Amino acid sequence: MARHPPTEAEGLGGGKAFDGTPAPYSVGVEGNDQDPVSADALDRVTWALRRAELAVQALKEQRLRPLGLPVAHYTLLISVHSDPGLTGAELARRLNVTPQAVASLADRLESRGQLERRSHPRHRHVQELHLTDAGREVLRRADAVVAEVENKIIEDLGRANTARFRTLLEKVADAAREG
Repeated sequence: MARHPPTEAEGLGGGKAFDGTPAPYSVGVEGNDQDPVSADALDRVTWALRRAELAVQALKEQRLRPLGLPVAHYTLLISVHSDPGLTGAELARRLNVTPQAVASLADRLESRGQLERRSHPRHRHVQELHLTDAGREVLRRADAVVAEVENKIIEDLGRANTARFRTLLEKVADAAREG
């Protein structure tokens, strides 16, 4: 069973940590100098953003499982689709993962016939990543599944709130980039 951060209802304020053991602190209790975080730590926007991200990722994993495609595979495939010829190092920087992680994932997708490496036209030691026909087909099916997840979120939020939310997320990204 996948572990996940507590929902609002479960909360850590109930005295349980992620693994079900007693939490070292409790939300809603007045802080003191022995508490590791402030009393409002789990009410922060960044924590809500992380919980939302984990929930969406878990739903995508669940929905993509019948296709035999983990979210990480989908992410790599759609990244290569959007910018064919990326190198593993470029992709690693964009996805904020290690080059080794990309290389390992690319190896798996290549062994499945969904991705191919081609020599860079000017730098023979550099390998560019490209989708194969099989990779485009699995991406097409996977993207339809991900679009269903997106549509569920849009349906629940409503179109106006979705547009506002997207704008707010861009502002969050801009604020984070400005540091």
